[in-house]
Order: sequence, then structure tokens, then C-alpha cells
Amino acid sequence: MSVNEQVPDYDLEDMVVVSAPEQLRALADPLRATLLELLLERAATVGEMAQAVGRPRSTVAYHVNSLVDAGLLRVVRTRRVRAIDERYYGRVARTLYIGALNSPEDRQVVAAVNGLAEAATESAAAHAADELRCLLVHARIPIEEVRAFWSEVQEVARRFTRIPRSGEQVYGFAAGLYPTDAPTLPDVQPDADH
Repeated sequence: MSVNEQVPDYDLEDMVVVSAPEQLRALADPLRATLLELLLERAATVGEMAQAVGRPRSTVAYHVNSLVDAGLLRVVRTRRVRAIDERYYGRVARTLYIGALNSPEDRQVVAAVNGLAEAATESAAAHAADELRCLLVHARIPIEEVRAFWSEVQEVARRFTRIPRSGEQVYGFAAGLYPTDAPTLPDVQPDADH
């Protein structure tokens, strides 16, 4: 596999806020999410994407068109092959940030997308082979700290997507920040004797 100095090999925005219902529906489909991830490596044709995911070209073309219609993919370059223009697709942004959710349907679609559940399934083989590196920690912190910490995590994820591609293995990076029912100690009470 060759090394790309610029990852991906086309220009794209750093972040786009996704909030339209058709965009949210497009992101909820697992195959479309996989196609979007592939295009973080480099621009690709429908045929290349179909080969990568082991699906028929017509199926991938349908999903690519849905992502283009939703404004999440675009043609980043073309190449003339035997009198036909071959299109190379790329993402519109490195990070697709889910913005304001305006309707109950929007919330339902986004709730169905659980990256941690997908990561858990995906990481099972690595866990069995003792190749899984993960952390799970809990902290009782104020919401302002949650927001600040999550911004830092997003920056780490952006750095991860910019690492030049090489090697034979694809690695996953998952991060989650969520409220839990984990127990907490009671606040320290002032000592009445002092």
C-alpha cells in the first residue's frame, strides 16, 4: 500500500454540521458510513469502493448517489477512460458533526447510530487475539468540563484521520462520552467538631 502525504488526497472542509433529515438518514445506513470512512483515505471510484466493501457496483452506486444527494459526498476529480469520464468521489468534510436535531424523527435516526456498539462488535476479534487497546473510566464532572473534554477528544480524532496511510492493517478509533448510573461518593460534609 502506498503512502499518501496528504490524507485524504483531495481538498475538503475540516468540519460540516449535519442536521438535515436526509443527511441524518444517509448517515444512519451502515454501508454509507463505511463508504464515508473509506474516503478519508483517498478519493475513489464507485468500482473501487465496491471492491473494497465486497458489494455489487450497482448497490454501491445507489448509496454513493444517496450520499451525493444528501450533500455528504461530491465528485472531486474525473479521469477519461475509453471515452467515459470516471468520477472520483470524496467527502465534503473530514468531520461530519451532527448538529441541532429539530424533530423527533431526527432524534430517532441519530439514536439508532451507536458508534460504540459498532466498535464493540468490530473489536471482538482484536480482543480475542489480545490486540485490543482500550480504556473505560468514569468521572463526576460538570457539563462545562464535559464540553471542553469532548472538544479535545474530537481534535485527537481529527489527528487520527490525518495520519498518512501505509501498512496493511486498518485500525479503528472509538471514543464516547455519555452519562451513566455509576455510583458516586456523597459530598464531603463539613465536620461539626471543627
